[in-house]
Formats: sequence, structure tokens, C-alpha cells
Amino acid sequence: MTQTVKAVLYMIGAIASFSAMAVAGRAVSFELDTFEIMMYRSFVGIFIVLSVTTLRNGFGDISRRHLHIHSIRNLFHFGGQNLWFFAVTAAPLAQVFALEFTSPIWVLLLAPMFLGERLSLPKLISAVLGFIGILIVARPFGGELSWGVITAAMSAIGFAVSILLTKRLTRTETITCVLFYLTVMQAVFGVICAGYDGDIALPSMISLPWIILIGCAGLLAHFCLTTALSLAPATLIVPVDFARLPVIAIIGMLFYGEALDIYVFLGAVLIFAGNYLNIWTQSRTNA
Repeated sequence: MTQTVKAVLYMIGAIASFSAMAVAGRAVSFELDTFEIMMYRSFVGIFIVLSVTTLRNGFGDISRRHLHIHSIRNLFHFGGQNLWFFAVTAAPLAQVFALEFTSPIWVLLLAPMFLGERLSLPKLISAVLGFIGILIVARPFGGELSWGVITAAMSAIGFAVSILLTKRLTRTETITCVLFYLTVMQAVFGVICAGYDGDIALPSMISLPWIILIGCAGLLAHFCLTTALSLAPATLIVPVDFARLPVIAIIGMLFYGEALDIYVFLGAVLIFAGNYLNIWTQSRTNA
């Protein structure tokens, strides 16, 4: 089996995991709020990370360096993930996923601030294409703008800052270290936000399997995506990742009666074009 085939298989795993997390998020939203979902998801994540770290005898990889960067990174990821979970209950799934794909565009725009990278002309063109795609998907001037769409777009910014700070952390820290603080810190944030009013709902026996699925799917999705990127060029991975959109659109149509919206797909094409232009330019520069 070639590296390319392995990468595509890992991407199929990532697509399935992201889709499963969206469906599971909707399933438990009628019983738990987004803070509670994130809290329980983090508890599952802590169990998985500690189990794998114990089996690998990898606790030496966990350091206390850069705790302030871990904290800021996880605050933005926690905020972005909460907004995303709200969005999947308040907007069509295809619209949420299309707007989520703008995270790389925000990475381009914010990289000069966080990483000191220059904003070149190809990157600026990529950002403009992505922004036009956002306008087509969200249609803010057509009377269809909803809180679900707004939170989906905002979640992409939270994910972008998280990506940038993760890139900074991986210069000195291991993946084990990053995942450990990801799960532990976000569990603390979840307990604080879910329990500020003194009322934390316990998941029922019906919701519990969905919570476990959210926790497992979240870690598995990012593991599959990271592994795929290590096996094949991003120029190959990005088109496969965008297959998430038609997959989730079909799931939304079959299970939730959501209409297939041509504007969502048209906007997603422009968002994809912006992302792909940037990656293609970078690959030529580094060749």
C-alpha cells in the first residue's frame, strides 16, 4: 500500500470522525448545553490521553514550559468548539462545515501577528477568495443570517488562533504534551462554565454513548488529519478533506430534512480555491 493510499484512508477516517461528532453533538444538545458537552468530551479525552501515554510510558514528554501559550491556545479552542457545537444545532450542517473551512484563511491573515510571517500577494488573493466564499455561504445581506451562521463563522476564527498557537508549541513540545494540556485545561474550562450557576446536568444513559462518541471522534479526527498530512502533501489532503461538505450535506438531507443549498456549495468552492491556491503557492516556493 502506497503512502498516498494510506493518507487517503486516514482522511476518510477524519471525514467520518468529524461527521460523527456533528451528529452526536446534535443528539445530545436537547439534554446538555455546549459547556456540558465540552466538559464531558474533555473527560473522555483525558482518559484516552492518559491511557495511551501510560502504555507508551510517555509522561516524560509532558513539560510545564509555555503554560501561558497552552492556556491561550486552549481558551480559543474551547471558545471555537463551543461555538461550533452551538452552530451544528442552529444551522444546516453543510453551512456550518463550509464556514469551518475558512479557518485556514484566518490563519493566513493572523499569521503575521502570531508567527511573524509576511502576508504575500498570493496569500492576500487566497484570503479575498475565502472572504467572498463566506459572503456567499452566509448571505448576510439576504435576510437569512442567523445565530447559527454567525457562531459557525466565529468558531473558524477560534480554530485559526488555536492552529497558530499549536504551530508555535510544536516547535518545542511533543504532540503528547499538547494533547494532555488540551484535554485537561478544557475540562477545567468546561467545569467552570457549566457549573457557574451551580447546575451541571448529568448525561442520561441515552446521551452517554453519544458523549463517548464525541470524545473519541474528536481525538481520532485530529489524529487522522495529522497523520494524513505527514504521509502526503497538503495539496492532496485538502481536496479530500473538502469531501466532508457533500458527505455532511447528504447526512443533513437524509436525517434532518435539510435542503441541499447551491449557494453553500458555490461559496465552498471559492473557499476551497483560496485554501488550495495558498497551499499550491507554498509548495512551489518550498520545492
